[in-house]
Amino acid sequence: MTSSAEDIPAHDISILLVEDDPPTNWRLKDALEQAGFDVAAAMTLAEARASLDRRKPRVLLTDLQLPDGHGIELIRESRARLPDTEIMVISILGDEESVISAITVGATGYILKDAFPTDIAATVRELVAGHSPISASIARFIVRRTQSAAEPPPGPPLNTTKLTPREIDILWGIAKGFSYAEIASHLGMSKQTVPGHIKSIYRKLEVHTRGEAVFEAVQQGLIKL
Repeated sequence: MTSSAEDIPAHDISILLVEDDPPTNWRLKDALEQAGFDVAAAMTLAEARASLDRRKPRVLLTDLQLPDGHGIELIRESRARLPDTEIMVISILGDEESVISAITVGATGYILKDAFPTDIAATVRELVAGHSPISASIARFIVRRTQSAAEPPPGPPLNTTKLTPREIDILWGIAKGFSYAEIASHLGMSKQTVPGHIKSIYRKLEVHTRGEAVFEAVQQGLIKL
């Protein structure tokens, strides 16, 4: 009788975490180590490559935007060298090019940072068990992309969700990573009114996080990054 992923001791599951933002790197590494996993961390593409030369991780968790290169390169190289390694992207990037490129070169999971589950250990377990953890908005995009193959070429991008010009301006600010106060200042509005607009944006786009809102907006042509 073979053991399931749930039966594998955490210390037998090695992980390479590649994240260039120090606080995020430390937070994720600490959470994974608290769960008992064997974790190595890197902050650059060069550090990740050096780590892969020393060890063969069971799981690779990587950001895409790295200071000395792109995570897509790392995914491609890892998939070629380590076919048994499970690979999941953890990124703020939810645009079509990033998602399709990552999946095409070998990622089996794709989580937007703003939608990242609180229990990262459970997510790693899902990955090792053969599942593909994917943010809801990305899953919807993949479904829509498959369905659109039979549709005629689209015309100019339309505001299908009927966002107001002010909501689109706020959405652009969200995409650029501005705080509520910065968005309010740029648009000459009260900081207290921004959360209300954001709730309306989330409702119209049928999302729950900043990352998913940006992803949906890019897919619908509402904003360009």
